[in-house]
Amino acid sequence: MTNAELAILSLIVQEPRYGYQIEQVIEERGMRDWASISFSAIYYLLGKLEKLGWVTSETNLEDSAGPVRKVYRVTKEGMKAWRQATREVLSSPQRYCTPLQVGLANLPALTKDEAIDALSLYKKRLAERKAYVRKNLSAVRSKGFIPWHVEIMFDLSLTMTDAEQAWVSRLIKRLSSKRDKGNSSA
Repeated sequence: MTNAELAILSLIVQEPRYGYQIEQVIEERGMRDWASISFSAIYYLLGKLEKLGWVTSETNLEDSAGPVRKVYRVTKEGMKAWRQATREVLSSPQRYCTPLQVGLANLPALTKDEAIDALSLYKKRLAERKAYVRKNLSAVRSKGFIPWHVEIMFDLSLTMTDAEQAWVSRLIKRLSSKRDKGNSSA
């Protein structure tokens, strides 16, 4: 199961929802930071989950004031798949692959000053990302009750951002102490 499928299935496990509600929760919780889910992909993934027999849908005719909406509910098979996928992702570390690592592999292409400038900008953008995550967390908290598992997801994002900022700071310091011989591999 992909991260996006598991994320959407988990939202339906929490409570029956229609597509737009799923979009709202994804946005509120900042889920796009860890699961690549575009708005248009939500309906594609709901269809896929339904074909797999993990969710069912029914048309909600009670709300006649708005458009007809399909409400999705998890099935018994969906609960089994959700539990199994959750156990799998919680017990299986994945490779950590980011564009930063590609940049680090190519550091020799830059002068020391260019590398330091680029990494300083990266560090600044990490700070902006941290502020964005904190803002999302505050917004979720302001709505009242925040599920404990959502709180720890925000905590992980902030902790990982802090660790990355500290690592980039150490790298900048290390590069700054090197003599420049035309590239950063000096």
